[in-house]
Amino acid sequence: MRASQIVTELIDGPAGALEVAHHPAPDPAASRGVALVAHPHPLQGGTMDNKVAVTLAKTLHQLGYATMRFNFRGVGRSAGEWNEGIGETDDAQAALAHLTKTYPHERVVLAGFSFGTFVQTRLWHRIHAAQPVERMVLAGPAVNRFKVDTVPEDTIVVHGEEDDVVPLAAVFEWARPQHLPIVVLPGCGHFFHGRLTQLQRVIGGMWQR
Repeated sequence: MRASQIVTELIDGPAGALEVAHHPAPDPAASRGVALVAHPHPLQGGTMDNKVAVTLAKTLHQLGYATMRFNFRGVGRSAGEWNEGIGETDDAQAALAHLTKTYPHERVVLAGFSFGTFVQTRLWHRIHAAQPVERMVLAGPAVNRFKVDTVPEDTIVVHGEEDDVVPLAAVFEWARPQHLPIVVLPGCGHFFHGRLTQLQRVIGGMWQR
């Protein structure tokens, strides 16, 4: 993504100002939809500039979507304080509303990394009856730290074999009752160090299927 094309601004959020960064589709006339990306845990240094969150946004942008990353309440220039994922889901919904207003489209994609996956699954359960979601992308889902609910059967889930923050076994335990496939990157840790290009290729390849 060329930084010159990314618009960073403050919008009205449920806890005050909400900092967002959005990027129009490569070809707005042929946009495939909009994609919202949620970052990792705010109390552990997570921001919208996290490299995995940026990679998710970059991947979805290259697939033809207008994208938006945003800082949860209390992060960066976003007002408010940590709210255990509850208020953060409100933040995500406000960001999505602004995204769909800025780039009107019926197709919506929700993506997240670590804590961001928890928020996005909460958001999906909140909105999907009224606002269909085309697809979800979850990288390193934090299923052992938060109650991550069920997800659509075509959700793309990518996890590192050697993740020491969210053990792979915990992800399989969450996915098994849903019969949900998991893409495992051998020798990869939670933060996808050195594997971001591979993460991008995996998501892009699965999207075409």
